[in-house]
Amino acid sequence: MPRAFTPKVVTANHLLEGDVIYQTNDGWTRDLAQAEVLDDEAYADLRLLEATQQRDVIVGAYLADVEPTDAGPKPTHFREAFRMRGPSNYSHGKQAEL
Repeated sequence: MPRAFTPKVVTANHLLEGDVIYQTNDGWTRDLAQAEVLDDEAYADLRLLEATQQRDVIVGAYLADVEPTDAGPKPTHFREAFRMRGPSNYSHGKQAEL
């Protein structure tokens, strides 16, 4: 029996800057809270396909599991929580803001 589809976001890395970015309704953001939450599997596959065509903007696009909340989507896997916070070698950038 196939697994039930769970909410997802399209995530990738910015091609030139390397930052983790998330697909919105009309572009990309570095803020997961602004990402477009995808509840339909076919539509999620379409949005991922659209993202992979943007080779001049992003690299490594994939669907990441999230939990929708009032404050925006939250990662459900530690890998995504880790990516969202940035490099772990020392406090700078996004980590300095936490």
